[in-house]
Amino acid sequence: MELSELHFLVAEGDAAQREALVAMLQRLGAAHVADAPDGHAVLRHLSSGMAPPIDIAVLDLALPGIDALELIRRLAEMGSQAGVIVAGAQKADVLFSIETMAQAYGVNLLGAIAKPAGEQRIHALIDNYAPPELRAQVPPAQQFSFAEVGRGLQAREFDPFFQPKIELETGQVKGLEMFARWRHPQHGILGPAAFMGALEENNRIDFLDWSMIEKTVAACRTLHDQGIPISFSINVDQATLAHPQFIAQMNACLQRHRILADYITFEMTESAVLSAEPHFLERLLRLRMQGFGLAIDDYGTGRSNLQLLAAVPFTELKIDRSFVDGASRKRAISTVLKSCLGLARSLDRKSVAVGVETKQDWDFLQGLGCTYAQGYYIAKPMPVDEFPAWLNDWRQFF
Repeated sequence: MELSELHFLVAEGDAAQREALVAMLQRLGAAHVADAPDGHAVLRHLSSGMAPPIDIAVLDLALPGIDALELIRRLAEMGSQAGVIVAGAQKADVLFSIETMAQAYGVNLLGAIAKPAGEQRIHALIDNYAPPELRAQVPPAQQFSFAEVGRGLQAREFDPFFQPKIELETGQVKGLEMFARWRHPQHGILGPAAFMGALEENNRIDFLDWSMIEKTVAACRTLHDQGIPISFSINVDQATLAHPQFIAQMNACLQRHRILADYITFEMTESAVLSAEPHFLERLLRLRMQGFGLAIDDYGTGRSNLQLLAAVPFTELKIDRSFVDGASRKRAISTVLKSCLGLARSLDRKSVAVGVETKQDWDFLQGLGCTYAQGYYIAKPMPVDEFPAWLNDWRQFF
């Protein structure tokens, strides 16, 4: 969207500074600039029903009437889609905390900058703005009963789909992560939202886990036979891993398909690892000693106990998509991402950024030294028989 098409609001208590900001935006190419002397006027401009709607609001942190902090909260309550730039005379740590607060509220804060705001910095923040997408109402995923899901599993209607994991430094495909899909005879291909609830309520996720493990190891054999010796990652529930016969059954599965343990990584959530008891940690150690990889998934979403995390013999730290998408544009998110990557490096573990959606995300992660990337920018999950052709196309691209 061209800058000349955007509608701006400049909110500044000091008339001279307000006029200077308006003039600055006009020099940058803005054709539609309104102004407001206090927070109450801001709310009137941004309230629903106002036409044309404001795309970007530049707010003085110390606005009269209602200051920028309260405005951020009020805008969140209103569900405002406007992009917000906050300018203040405070130090960098305070401005950073404002960004963090706005992120927590869900406000589209483009940045918090020190006054006086320069043209180059304002222009860079405006470039972060993306107009809200017009999203159609997505109907909730259809829910199936435990009996229906069980029937589908018995009929072998569940299949693993696989998403490539790319080494950022070289562009090489280094692995595939498994995602469970239900090929429903009437409803087509269904994702986890359709069936995980029923399995969780009945404490039988292991039914799905073992079906996906068996089919994933078989897929590993299929690709190895085609001259593609690639590794696979499998999401496994904590209860499945904790079963006394898990290691024996897993070794039997590998023997059936003639696959070495080195080619299989088990993924578990951060919360599962951090709530684990000594017996579970012993199980993880035995798996690592046999050669299996271990990945902590959704890292950053739990309340990490760093001492315990350092003791877990994991090989990969998978950083949750909430700290990847938009990190190149938002300092608060990028700071958390950098911290996660630094932790992985300090523990000598590989880092995996999940949810890479754009080339901007990809380039930013490369610059930070992240090890691997996954996401729709690279590929959506696919059946195993589609992977060789995709791999050939990817190799030609790189």
